[in-house]
Amino acid sequence: MYSYALLEPGCYYLVQEKQDDALTLLQVKIVSDNCMYIVKYKDTEVSEWKKKTDTIYDIIELLSDDIVKGWIDVYYNNKDAFYSDEDE
Repeated sequence: MYSYALLEPGCYYLVQEKQDDALTLLQVKIVSDNCMYIVKYKDTEVSEWKKKTDTIYDIIELLSDDIVKGWIDVYYNNKDAFYSDEDE
C-alpha cells in the first residue's frame, strides 16, 4: 500500500486506488501541508481533495511527458466527438 504523499505536483499517474479497482489516471494539482488537490480523468474530470495519508493500493506508473501529450490528444479529441455542429 502507498499513500498520496508519494505523488508529486503536476505529474500524471496511473493508479489503482483499491484492490480490484480499474486503473485511474490522476494528476496532482496542489499540495498543502496535509492534503492534495487531485484531478481524476474518467468519462468526466473529477476534482477532489485527498489527505496525504489516504491510501492507494498501487501506483502503477508515472507517465512521461510524451505519453501525457499523446493521451491529451486522444482524451480531448474524443470528448469533442460527442458534440456536433447540429447541437449548437
